Amino acid sequence: MAESLDATGAIPLHPDLEKTASRPLVPHQVLAGDADVDLLAKLGYKQELQRNFTMIEVFGIAFSIMGLLPSIASTLSFSLPAGPAGMVWSWFVASAFIFVVGLAMADLGSAMPTSGGLYWWTHYLASPKTKNALSFLVGYSNTLGLVGGFCSIDYGFALMFLSVIVIVRDGEWGPSNGQVYGVFLACVVCHGILASTLSKIMGKLQSVFVMMNLILILATIIALPAGTPKQDRNDAHFIFAEIQNLTTWPTGFTFMTAWLSPIWTIGGFDSCVHMSEEASNAAKAVPYGILMSIGSCWILGFIIMIVIASCMTPDIESLLGSSFGQPMAQIYYNAIGKSGALGLMSLLMIVQFLMGLSILVAASRQSWAFSRDGALPFSSFFRPISQKFGLIPLRAIWGCVFLGAALGLLCLIAPAAASALFSLAVAGNNLAWGTPVLCRVLWGQSKFVPGPVYTGRFSIPIAWTAIVFLIFGILLAMFPTSGPNPTPQTMNYTVVINFAVWGGALVYYFIDARKWFTGPKITIDVEGLSPEQQETLRNENLAIKEGKGVMAGSGEKGGREERR
Repeated sequence: MAESLDATGAIPLHPDLEKTASRPLVPHQVLAGDADVDLLAKLGYKQELQRNFTMIEVFGIAFSIMGLLPSIASTLSFSLPAGPAGMVWSWFVASAFIFVVGLAMADLGSAMPTSGGLYWWTHYLASPKTKNALSFLVGYSNTLGLVGGFCSIDYGFALMFLSVIVIVRDGEWGPSNGQVYGVFLACVVCHGILASTLSKIMGKLQSVFVMMNLILILATIIALPAGTPKQDRNDAHFIFAEIQNLTTWPTGFTFMTAWLSPIWTIGGFDSCVHMSEEASNAAKAVPYGILMSIGSCWILGFIIMIVIASCMTPDIESLLGSSFGQPMAQIYYNAIGKSGALGLMSLLMIVQFLMGLSILVAASRQSWAFSRDGALPFSSFFRPISQKFGLIPLRAIWGCVFLGAALGLLCLIAPAAASALFSLAVAGNNLAWGTPVLCRVLWGQSKFVPGPVYTGRFSIPIAWTAIVFLIFGILLAMFPTSGPNPTPQTMNYTVVINFAVWGGALVYYFIDARKWFTGPKITIDVEGLSPEQQETLRNENLAIKEGKGVMAGSGEKGGREERR
């Protein structure tokens, strides 16, 4: 990346623009408006994906991935051991910090919206000596984090699907680990098929997914109080002041482990970044999508937690040990009976399924962007865009599917091993989110040019707060949730999986990839640009050469020289 801004003070174009790709462009007017194509060109990429996501649809894919109520249901085992007040307030406090992280990400997403944003930002903002290695690490961590999120969502779906069967059989049957994996695998394959065939309406589907999420939330916050007799509802003291500790950790740390529920639930906001090259007016759609999705989950999740705390049995251990395999299924069953529980758990299961579809779309775009820059194994295979299936990275989709199926084999070991899928997403993504923010405040502030959405003078304090919180989140995800001195059955295997990912990526880089990975590659073809786009390049202090390539102006020194 360029090490300084050009004379215009705008985002510098990628320094290797003379090494343009020879692949023909799809006419950009078919894919996007000039403004979005121009902005992407400044980052060194030609427009290859259809920009068919509006701002609301970008918000929708993040909100759908978060899948508020299904995610809360999947992670109640993290929240309930802290008691009702611990569950309620951990959600509120942790969500506030996540919103701060969103603000830091929104600053970067508005300034430099590209599908591979996290590792692109890292490479651009880091120091010359560290940018290649850190960009490589962030790309792998983010890719594996997203695939881990995909796995954990589909694993949660499998548990919900089977819990419905358990409810039907009145708790007299329990699934084996093999049966859980079988449902998980079927779900993963179905998502691959749908992500491959619904590309033309995927943006519109996000609005449907958001509505289904809101319907489920509304049904729950109405049905639970209505189904729980007034005398059985818990009072305000129980909801807001009753702290418990059902682990062997100190009470304060148990409250902290309850943060894992909102940290995991509100962890899909970076999907807005990965949809940058399919979003119209990306410089605003991306940051607003990030902030709207986090903010809505913060408030609605707080309300949901209050309702659950109000209507659940005070015997929390009975919820954690429910024969249905899901505390939320037991809460529904206690409040509205078997038929009501079946209805709401079925709707919960459907929304969870839709979450998996949305995150697979986001994961495939990150994987495609990373393969576009030649960093993934078999990049040349995963790189092509499928014209037949609607200008989507078809091979990257199925690469994520097969990797997800492999990671899901943890289901066959033990529930503790399978739960590492949840923490894999947390730790992997936290590293990927925090690194570019850290690079910005350490090395890249002089190069950072704000976009139309910017936090102004609060930007640096926000960035440092986000960094501290993300480091804390990584450490928190590594701890066994039940207490110290874990057994093989209660061990948190995240520390093993994540350090294998991070260590493996760095070892791969220093042994081999450092010889050929030089960061994001240029794909823009100057000959394919419109006259207006070429004028944009000239306004960026770049002169178009005869034929292919770009010449860089020398700024205040005058004259022109080829950008090396």
